[in-house]
Amino acid sequence: MIYSFCKFIERHFLLLAVVLSAAAYIDPALFTWLKPHIALCLGIIMFGMGLTLEIEDFTLAIKNYKAVGLGVLLQYTVMPVLAVILSSLLGLPQEALIGMVVVGACPGGTASNVIAHLAKANVALSVTLTLISTCLAPILTPVIIYLVLHQQIEIPFIPMVKSVFWIVIFPLVDGLVLRKILRNKIDPIIHVFPSLSILVISLLIACIIGLNHDMLATYPLLVLVAVALHNLGGLTAGYCGGRIVKLSHKDSVTLAIEVGMQNSGLGVALATKYFGASSALPGALFSLWHNISGVFIANRNRARANQ
Repeated sequence: MIYSFCKFIERHFLLLAVVLSAAAYIDPALFTWLKPHIALCLGIIMFGMGLTLEIEDFTLAIKNYKAVGLGVLLQYTVMPVLAVILSSLLGLPQEALIGMVVVGACPGGTASNVIAHLAKANVALSVTLTLISTCLAPILTPVIIYLVLHQQIEIPFIPMVKSVFWIVIFPLVDGLVLRKILRNKIDPIIHVFPSLSILVISLLIACIIGLNHDMLATYPLLVLVAVALHNLGGLTAGYCGGRIVKLSHKDSVTLAIEVGMQNSGLGVALATKYFGASSALPGALFSLWHNISGVFIANRNRARANQ
C-alpha cells in the first residue's frame, strides 16, 4: 500500500505542485508557517538523496571536467548577458533591469540539486556545480555587477560556503555514509524518499507563493515575462550547450537545471542592500518561477526516464 501511494505521488508530481500552489494563493497562511523551516526541509531532501547515491558518483562527477567547466562558464556568462538583453528588448524600468542583472550574476541555487534529484538527472554533477559556482561567487558576482551596473558590492565568502555546507553537503554526506554502513537495511525502504522529496518541494513552492502573494497580485506582467524568459534561456543554454559538446542527455538536463536555476535568495539580498527594495522584486519573482519551471522539467524528464 505504501509502495502504491509513493508511485501515485511520483506520477502526479506536477498536479500536486499546482494544487498546493493554488491553495497557497487563495489562503497563504496554510503554507507560510513553513518559512523558518525551509533550510531544514531542503536538508531532509538532500539526506534522502545521499541514501540513493554512491561515493563513486561524485568521483565521476569531479572527473567530468568538460561538464563542470561548461556548467560554470554558462552560469556566469549566459545568465547575466540574457538579463541585459531581455531587459533592453522588453524596455524594463531601470530598477527591474538592475534586479535582473543581479540575479543573473548569482551562482546556482540549492533548489537546483533537489530538482536534479527529482528529474533523475546527475545529482552528483549538480551538487558539484553548485559548490564550485558558490565558491566563485564572491569574486565573479561582484565583478559582473560592476562591469554591467558600475556598482561595487561585497559578498562574504564564509557565510555563503557555510550555508551550502549545512543545507547541501552535510545532510548529503550523512546519507552517503548511512547507505554505506546500513545498505541491506535501507534498500527495502529507499523507494519512499523520492515521493517524500516530491511532497516537501511541493510544500516549499506553495510556501514561496504564499509569502509572495501580495507581489503576485500586483506585479507588472512585463517583468514576469522577462523573468520567465530569463529562466527559459538559461535552461535552454544549459541543455543545448551540453548536447553540443556531446554530453549525455542526463548530464545535459543537469546543466540545464543548474544554469537556469539561480540562487535567487542571494540576488534578493544583494539587490535590497545595494540598490533598493524595488530592485529586489525580480529576484523574488525568479525564486517562485524557477521552482515552478523546475517541477515541470523534473516531471517531464522523470516520465522519460521511467519509460
